[in-house]
Amino acid sequence: MQIKSGTCMPVWTSAATSEPGRVSILPLRRALKPAVFLTSLVPFGLLIVDFVFDRLGAEPIEEITHRTGTWGLTFLVITLAVTPVRRLTGWNAVIRLRRMLGLFAFFYVSLHFLTYIVLDQFFAFSFILEDVAERPYIMVGFASFLLLIPLAVTSTKGMIRRLGRRWTQLHRAIYLAAAGGVIHFLWQVKADTRRPTIYGLVLVTLLAARLVNVSKSHGR
Repeated sequence: MQIKSGTCMPVWTSAATSEPGRVSILPLRRALKPAVFLTSLVPFGLLIVDFVFDRLGAEPIEEITHRTGTWGLTFLVITLAVTPVRRLTGWNAVIRLRRMLGLFAFFYVSLHFLTYIVLDQFFAFSFILEDVAERPYIMVGFASFLLLIPLAVTSTKGMIRRLGRRWTQLHRAIYLAAAGGVIHFLWQVKADTRRPTIYGLVLVTLLAARLVNVSKSHGR
């Protein structure tokens, strides 16, 4: 803050540009990641609260499975939307959120998977294998979960440096994982396919945006 000559009025200056009359946005940038982190935990917190107060309905395991699966797929789509948002808006700071959002996608998908393994099947792996073989949507969902594991493991800065360009190639598998999640959702529902269809349309749009950008880059 500076005192303008001849007056007692303070003038705020930007920490980045030191230009008078501008409020520093540095505190906002610092608060962005913690704010998104806490917001991303809200679905999990609400799930815990509803579990503690017995507000999960007549089929609590089914409700937990549904919520965690939906939020896992939602965070996958949000993660894929980060780069298009940056290109469209020029808001470069949003790219700093991509890794965290991807890890939250893995977190909710893992909860979805563990709910099925632990709460639904009680580690009865013989029944699980039969279930996977008999119901294709479970097989597709399981394959999508397996695709996300190496992406989560290699999400650290150290692994990004070690893998170099291979890291980018590896993490393109998130599109396959998201597509598998949409198919898993679509095949699971019996009648109302509106929500998985919406996820599918959003995913196709994001993939199309990526392909257009790649095409423009190659055409230069």
